[in-house]
Amino acid sequence: MDLKVIGVLSVILVVALSTLAEGKTLPSKCQCKLAPRERRNCGFPGISAAECRKAGCCFNASVPGVPWCFAPKAKKVRKVCPNDPHGRINCGYPGITAKECERKGCCFRAHPAGVPWCFYHRVVEEAC
Repeated sequence: MDLKVIGVLSVILVVALSTLAEGKTLPSKCQCKLAPRERRNCGFPGISAAECRKAGCCFNASVPGVPWCFAPKAKKVRKVCPNDPHGRINCGYPGITAKECERKGCCFRAHPAGVPWCFYHRVVEEAC
């Protein structure tokens, strides 16, 4: 495995573990846009907004009779091929063909010289 890939995976692991140690990540506003009938309870009776958010849930007390602390929608993400050639992380080997690269699930662009032509996707969060 490429040394850069190992380094990136190590950083991701450290960030993920520190997030688990501190509590869950806060959901985005987009993830909390749910119709009241779609809400799934994520707390207990009397939970405060701060306690709810600390648990990684959404809080909205504006509609009576439905959960105020509720589970967020899953994040919508998509894979994109990075535009910056110098930000590419190698996914192949010298001489790899476009077909071989794409079979590995990676991006392929045979330009410019001096950067990987077969490289990993970047995952980005989609807007609401």
